[in-house]
This record gives sequence, structure tokens and C-alpha cells, in this order.
Amino acid sequence: MKRGMLCLLVMVSLCTGTAMAQEDKDVFKGKLFAPNLILENRDALELSKEQFTAIRAAVVEVQASVAEHEWDMQEAYQALMLELDKSPIDEDKVLEYAGTALLAENQVKKKQMAMLVRLKNLLTAEQISYLESVYRER
Repeated sequence: MKRGMLCLLVMVSLCTGTAMAQEDKDVFKGKLFAPNLILENRDALELSKEQFTAIRAAVVEVQASVAEHEWDMQEAYQALMLELDKSPIDEDKVLEYAGTALLAENQVKKKQMAMLVRLKNLLTAEQISYLESVYRER
């Protein structure tokens, strides 16, 4: 079970990179909780097997659906960078590539937001209160 939890933590880190990369700038002010915070406090939270399984499923689902958007975003940013190397720069193409990249990034963030809400909804009031106290102590 410890190995499974370690694998899950690695997956969580990879799939929530965009939304959680700026953890120091927590725009949610401790109202939503990253999967790694929940899992790091798993024992104190006394997560049930059902909760753990549902959290894992939510993370895996987001990881799978985010991958396609991340590829699109990377492709658009690469095209944008190539266009910026040209002289003169085609402003319309740059804006098109930027728009494509930003749209993909927005989709990633929306999926991650949905996951964070889903995770909070899986927790009891006592578990939420505990995580809020952990957040305040950071």
C-alpha cells in the first residue's frame, strides 16, 4: 500500500503542476486542497478506503484528460517561438498561436479546478477543518 501511495503522489505532482506550481501564491487561500496535501495527511485525516480510492480516481482522470491539452499547448508555444524568431514577425500568426496555447492552458486549469472541488467534496467537515488548520500553519 505504501508503494501505491508513493506512485499516486508522483502522479499527483505531475498532473497538478500547472495549477499547483505557484503554491506560494495560493489564490484559493486554503479553501481547496492539493491532492498531495491530502495524501501527506492521510493518516491524520483517517481517510477511508473509499475516499482514498475516489481521490485516486479523480487524480488519474485529470492526468489522462490534461495530457492532450498539454500537448496542444506545447505545440502552440513552439510554433509561437519559431514565429518570434522571424523578421518581420507575423503578428496575426503570433496572436493565433498565443490564443491556441492560452485556450489549451485554460482547459488544463479548468480540469484541475474541477478535480480540486471534487476532492474537497469527498472530505468530511472534520477532515476539511483539519486541512484548513494545516494550511494556516504553513
